[in-house]
Amino acid sequence: DARVRGWFLLDSYLPTFFLTGAYLLCIWLGNKFMKDRPPFSLRAHLIVYNLGITLLSLYMLIELMLATWEGGYNLQCQNLHSAGEADMRVAKVLWWYYFSKVIEFMDTIFFVLRKKSSQITFLHVYHHATMFNIWWCVLNWIPCGQSFFGPTLNSFIHVLMYSYYGLSVIPSMRRYLWWKKYLTQAQLIQFLLTIVHTLSAAVKPCGFPFGCLMFQSSYMATLVILFINFYIKTYRKAPSRTAIKETPVTREIKNGFHKDYFAAANGFLNNKKAQ
Repeated sequence: DARVRGWFLLDSYLPTFFLTGAYLLCIWLGNKFMKDRPPFSLRAHLIVYNLGITLLSLYMLIELMLATWEGGYNLQCQNLHSAGEADMRVAKVLWWYYFSKVIEFMDTIFFVLRKKSSQITFLHVYHHATMFNIWWCVLNWIPCGQSFFGPTLNSFIHVLMYSYYGLSVIPSMRRYLWWKKYLTQAQLIQFLLTIVHTLSAAVKPCGFPFGCLMFQSSYMATLVILFINFYIKTYRKAPSRTAIKETPVTREIKNGFHKDYFAAANGFLNNKKAQ
């Protein structure tokens, strides 16, 4: 698209390709480097980082809503050229959305430095690496029009998500963070709504490239599958054998109480006596 000619990182694919390669290499080398070293705390860094991403996401959300309202965007299907100056305004915000994906590589780097290897899943790396590359293509060929919807929803989700991450670093706030499960549900709803919105333009076309619609729907479908798998593994876990062993079922009762009650009471009394 001639309207984005000369914009930072867009004229050549090589910077995006090499930055993605550097990201993957940092994960591999970083894990090797941290293997025999203690994890970094990075609390202050994480608070500043998450606050910064939250504010950037809030800016993109507000600006996309205002620009599409100003341009009279059609929610069902919007082409690439009919809104004039509003299309340029949308494209400028979407460039920030593209650029934010390279900033978000730091999510994984922080996991590496804090030795949170369980967080570096296939879903996590796949999502981060592919989004940056896909949005390079979006900005070069379809930088406005129907492309606005996914980033608008995603910016809203990121306001919630990075707020959660930032607050979770503060120990006194962790007791209030009961809504992680619902955040994952919101992410799934976001992907499903984006698929519906994308396919609506295929059902009733308005000149937006059909191939791009099909690719976006297919990519979002992979995220839905991976996030459902993540959700099931995280929130639908069956009780482990260890947990079952730790809660024995006994029928031996003395004076109306299980024998485990007396064991616990003795432990408590013994501790008090020792103190």
